[in-house]
Formats: sequence, structure tokens, C-alpha cells
Amino acid sequence: MATPIDPTRIASELPHTVDLLSAALGGTILSVSDEFFAAASNLLTPTPPIQRPGHFVATGAWYDGWETRRHNAAPADWAIAKLGVSAGVLHGFEIDTAFFNGNHAPAVSVEGALLDGGHPTAATPWEPVLPRQPCGPSARHAWRLPAPSATAYSHLRLRMYPDGGIARWRAYGRPVPVWPSDADAIVDLAHVANGGVAVACSDEHFGGMRYLNLPGRGKDMGDGWETRRSREPGHTDWVVLRLGARGTLEEVVVDTMHFRGNFPQAVEVYAVDVGEGGETPDAADERWRLVVERSPCKMDTEHAFTTQTMRGVGAGEVYSHVKMVIIPDGGVKRLRVFGKRVV
Repeated sequence: MATPIDPTRIASELPHTVDLLSAALGGTILSVSDEFFAAASNLLTPTPPIQRPGHFVATGAWYDGWETRRHNAAPADWAIAKLGVSAGVLHGFEIDTAFFNGNHAPAVSVEGALLDGGHPTAATPWEPVLPRQPCGPSARHAWRLPAPSATAYSHLRLRMYPDGGIARWRAYGRPVPVWPSDADAIVDLAHVANGGVAVACSDEHFGGMRYLNLPGRGKDMGDGWETRRSREPGHTDWVVLRLGARGTLEEVVVDTMHFRGNFPQAVEVYAVDVGEGGETPDAADERWRLVVERSPCKMDTEHAFTTQTMRGVGAGEVYSHVKMVIIPDGGVKRLRVFGKRVV
């Protein structure tokens, strides 16, 4: 049975997971039973829902979410989504009915399917993942599964009983990486699709650390990691990422795309190997090894550091985590850590 959890504590209740449905990761709505009042694609928007009181469109009041017609003759309306990764193991869910009051979904459930290519059809077998749960008006609802799903899923189907509106749908879990068959292939070990995850940071006042290892270079300053302005002499900010696999490092890229008047003055990168045990090294751990010396940053730039300019690499050194330090503060869009995984 799923356990309701405080939605403001998802990071601690579902540690080291990511929203596998997020549009920023590539999650996509494939089909719906109905979306007369508001499109189901809004469900996967990574930012919180907004309200525009008094704004009307051809079908009625504008809502930042998915809303279906009244008086559904079927037991439930549904939406089918493809995860933003090939497949993922699920740990929990969030349903946000923000601003839907009097027209919210009274209850929801989630089912999953694992497909090797292609999309679901009428013949696709669906497995229950989240049993039917009640929902209230204009509120965040979150649940932790009794254990991570025994099956990895590529597609999810959300049912709302019988109809109504939902603002956001989050599916928290861990991606199942698809590694190249060539063990010597160089891959981004920190990429979210390869199992990399940002696990700790000093500050994320303006932008979350989980943006750092998403696909692409984003669309604006809003989808990067950004800290508050510091006022103390000698201040630095930092973020720790757990790599999707232990490996040797070939290149590190610090991307300041879209950060123009607020990029860091300089950056340093450290790395450490804590093995396979799942330990998260403290930012002050003495085992951190400097691999990228303090280097100046520019706006809108991919700063690339190779084995020719890095330290502590090139002789078979293996690492499980990286720590990026920005001096003194600011914003970074993406952090790439290219290397060869240990097989």
C-alpha cells in the first residue's frame, strides 16, 4: 500500500530520485481520453503551476493543468505518458491539483508498462503501480511506494476518477541506464539518463541543482542551478553529483549558457571514489581530490577541461562522485562529466 508523504519533503522522503516524467527530461504525453478544457501536456511542466484569475479562452476559464469535460460516462479519464528516459524504477508519485477547486480530480491511480520500442496500443498490458488514492482541491498530494517498483517502466497511465482537473503529475524514481556495448565508449557519467543525480548543494535559491545534468542546454536562465548573492569575503558555493557509474574521467564541461550578469567568477571541480556502497561524501570530506584547478568563467560558455588540463586523471583513477565549486556564487546551466565507466 502506498504511504502518503508530506509533498514539501519529497527530497528527503524519496532521496536521490528524479521526476522521470518531467518535460525537461523529455517526458511526453502520448494520448488522452479527453482534454477539452486544458491540455494534458501541462501535467509534465517542470515549474510549479500558475494562476491567471479572470482569464478566459474559448472553452472557459484558463487553467495551467489538464482538465476534462464534466459528466464522464466512463469510470475514469486517462492520460498516457512516455518517461523522459528509456525506463525507470519508480519510488513515488505526486499529484498537484493547484487552483482546481470544485473541478479537481477526486481520486487517481497510476499503471505502468515496459515496452521495447514503440508506444502502447489497445492490447498493451498495464500493471498497477499506484492504487487508487483520494485527492483534494488545490493541494499537492504525494505518496511513497512500499518499495521501489520491482519492474522498470517506460510508459505510465494516469487515471482520474471520474473526471476533472489536475495541474501536475510527477513520477519519482531512478533511470535504468542503457550503456554502450563498447566498454571503452566515452559517456556522460553524470547525465540523468545514465543514473547521475545531484545529491547535495550549499544553496539553490534561484534554481535547483537537479537541472545540472538534464539533457541539452535548456531554454533560459530558469532551468539551471543558481545560488543567492553572497556578501561574505571568501564565500563559495558547491554542488555534489553522484555519477551513474564509477569511472575514469576524460573531460569535464561547465556550461554557463543563459547566465550573463550572474555567472560565477571562477570554478573548481573535485572528485572522489567512495565505492559502490551508496555513501554521499560530505562537501568537506578530506578525500576530495582537485581535478580542475580554479579557472575563470565567461557568460554563455561551455568551459571544457580535458585530460591535458585536469589533474588526478589519465592514470586509471576511478571516481564515483564529483563536486563543483563556484566562486563566489552565481549560476551554471549544465555540468558534464565524460569518462569511461568501470565494468
